[in-house]
Amino acid sequence: MKNILFIVLAFLSATVLSQNMEIVKPSVKKGIDNWRIVNDGVMGGVSTSAMNQNEEKNLLFKGVLSLDNNGGFASCRLNISEIDLRNVKSFSLKIKGDGKVYKFRISDGTRYVNYSFSFETINGMWSNVKIPLEVLKPTVMGYSSPSSPRLIIENMKSIGFLISDKQEGPFNLEIMSVEALLN
Repeated sequence: MKNILFIVLAFLSATVLSQNMEIVKPSVKKGIDNWRIVNDGVMGGVSTSAMNQNEEKNLLFKGVLSLDNNGGFASCRLNISEIDLRNVKSFSLKIKGDGKVYKFRISDGTRYVNYSFSFETINGMWSNVKIPLEVLKPTVMGYSSPSSPRLIIENMKSIGFLISDKQEGPFNLEIMSVEALLN
């Protein structure tokens, strides 16, 4: 009887643990390569940013946001086209910020529409941010786009982070993990 109970508990534990898909977990070298930086330089701005792994083995998205030359955004993107997102219900972020507001974004890769969620950070403190799919809002070039097609999670090809909204100056967002949640 004890063996059966142990097997049932082990199965249930494995089932619960399998409800999360790690997309980014730098401590185990998952999701640390192939980040692409897209800043306002594509439109004449001069903001700078980079994505690197820090000494604590977390990712660090940092740079300087400038409003010069009509600029004002910095972003990073990770291709996730190899990840099966069917049945994903939400995303979970473990982040440490600088007191600024960032956007988590997901895209189907067409460059037409992104689905984003803004979250505030607390300077120097770790936060867990859970983002249900239904709170991701469609945007086109940073502007709300209610007429955009609805988000179809299995079509999404990239995730990323963006800072904008005239938050001029240095910024840094430390990322310990990004998970896709099936429950």
